[in-house]
Amino acid sequence: MQRIGTRRSRAIAACYLFCASQVKHPTFVRYILSRSLAFLAVILPVVATAQTAAPQLTANPIFEKQCAKCHGKTAEGRHFAGPSLVSGKSTSLSEEELRNIISNGKGRMPKYAGKLTPEEIDTLVHQITQARGK
Repeated sequence: MQRIGTRRSRAIAACYLFCASQVKHPTFVRYILSRSLAFLAVILPVVATAQTAAPQLTANPIFEKQCAKCHGKTAEGRHFAGPSLVSGKSTSLSEEELRNIISNGKGRMPKYAGKLTPEEIDTLVHQITQARGK
């Protein structure tokens, strides 16, 4: 974490020096940079949390092998692939609906009834509902 903070500090200092040398109103530059720092202070914890939104689910070897290629390594979904499992429309699905979709497939999602045991499907359903906070 220290390395990231150091790089960020250097980048901000470089921007400040460049802007201050180019703009005749350094007070305005300081104002903009202070607002940018406040924004970063608020948004960085949110980004860090999003990366670890579903640790129990994403640590599951079944998820890694069968689900992550479409739903992403953090279960947040992938562009033009599977949707997020922990936010968005999928959070309104019941456990039974999730179990049915995993078993029989839906849309572009293939069925996993023959590839996974009922216990493995139940484990995935339980971990998905836990990860999304239901």
